[in-house]
Amino acid sequence: MGAVRRVIGLMSGTSADGVDAALVEVGLEEAGVRLVAFRGLPYPPELRREILDVSEDGCGAVDRICRLHAVLGEWFARAAFNVCREAATEMSRVDLIGSHGQTVRHLPAAYSAFGVVTRSSLQIADPCVIAERTGVTTVADFRARDLAAGGQGAPLVPLVDYLLFRSRREGRVLLNIGGISNVTVLPADCGPEDVLAFDTGPGNMILDALAGDITGGRLAYDADGSIAASGDVSDSLLGELMRHPFLKEAPPRSTGRETFGASLVRDILSWRGRLRDEDLIATATAFTARSIADALERFVLPVSPIGRVVVSGGGGRNRVLMKMLRAALPDVDVCHSDALGVPGDAKEAIAFAVLANATVEGRPGNIPAATGASGSVVLGVVAPGGKCGISIDSADGIV
Repeated sequence: MGAVRRVIGLMSGTSADGVDAALVEVGLEEAGVRLVAFRGLPYPPELRREILDVSEDGCGAVDRICRLHAVLGEWFARAAFNVCREAATEMSRVDLIGSHGQTVRHLPAAYSAFGVVTRSSLQIADPCVIAERTGVTTVADFRARDLAAGGQGAPLVPLVDYLLFRSRREGRVLLNIGGISNVTVLPADCGPEDVLAFDTGPGNMILDALAGDITGGRLAYDADGSIAASGDVSDSLLGELMRHPFLKEAPPRSTGRETFGASLVRDILSWRGRLRDEDLIATATAFTARSIADALERFVLPVSPIGRVVVSGGGGRNRVLMKMLRAALPDVDVCHSDALGVPGDAKEAIAFAVLANATVEGRPGNIPAATGASGSVVLGVVAPGGKCGISIDSADGIV
C-alpha cells in the first residue's frame, strides 16, 4: 500500500453502549485502508444512564453536559490506548486520531432564531482531552461543517462505504443497524456522484429501551433477539408504528433519539395489557426490519437495482432481526460486512479514521447528495497533539 498514516478512529453511536476504537493504516500515495486492530470499551451502566438521560428532552442541564463532555474525553482517550495495546504498539507510533464523539442532540432541520437560520448537532467527548492524554493530533466535530453548508450533518460514512465496498458488477446497499439504521446505496460501477445515503429510521434504540424496561434494567439489549423470539408480532401495533411520519420523508434525511427515543417507547409500552412484553419487543423488532425494507422500496429500488445488502452494526448480531429483514427483502442477498472483509462492529470506527485522514489532507469528507449540503466541504476541527512520551503499559486508566 506504499506510505501509510496510522490513524485511530473512535466512535460511539446513539445506543451509547461504549466506545469502538479501530487502528487503521491509510495509504498516502495510493488509495487503501487496512484494519490493524479493533477493540471496544463498554461504558459502565451508570455512565450510560447519564448519557441517555441528558439526551432526552428537558434533562440536558448545561452543567451536566459540560462535565460529561470532559468525562467522555477521558473515556475516548482510554479507548485509544486500549486499541494500541490490542495492536501491541505504542501511542507514539500513531499519527492521528479521528473521534466522532457521543451524540446527545441532533437537530438538522433548519431553525430560524435571532435573525439567522441554523442547523445543529451536538457530539461531546472533548477532543482537547483526547489530544492531551494521547499526545496525538485529534480531529472531531465532523458534522458541524456539513451543517453549516446547509446539510443534515449525516450520514457521514457514505464516502468510506464507497471506498471500501463499491463494485463494478453489483449494486450494493450498506446497511448499518446501530441505535438508528442508515443506508449507503452504491449502484453498480458507480462514481461518488451516484451515491445515495440516508437514515431509514429505528435500529436498536427502541429494542434496547424495551429490553431494559421489561427486565428492570437487568438487560441493556435483547441479545440475539431471544426475547423477541418468544413473542408474537402484533399487526395492529406494527401498522400504527409504520405510520410514523419520518418514514415518508424523502432523502436527504437523518434522525436520532429525538424522534425514536423515550416518547415513542412510552407509546409502545402503553400497549401493555393488550400485548405481552415479549410481543412488544417482537413487534418493535419487526418495526426496525419493516422500516428498513420500506425505505429501500420507496427510495432505492425505483432508481437502482440492489444485488446485495451488506449489514454492519450491533443489529447484525440480532438473529431474529436478521431473519425478519431477510423475509422483508426476499429477492435480495442479505449478508454481514465480515463476509466482504470488514468486521461489522468496526466499520464506523474505521470510517472516522479515514475521515480524519481526509481532513488533515484538506480533502472533503461529505457527499452532498447524501447530506443535502450545498457542496463538498472539509470536515472536522483539529486539536493539535504533541510529543506523547507515554507507553501503553504505563498510561493511567487503561481498562
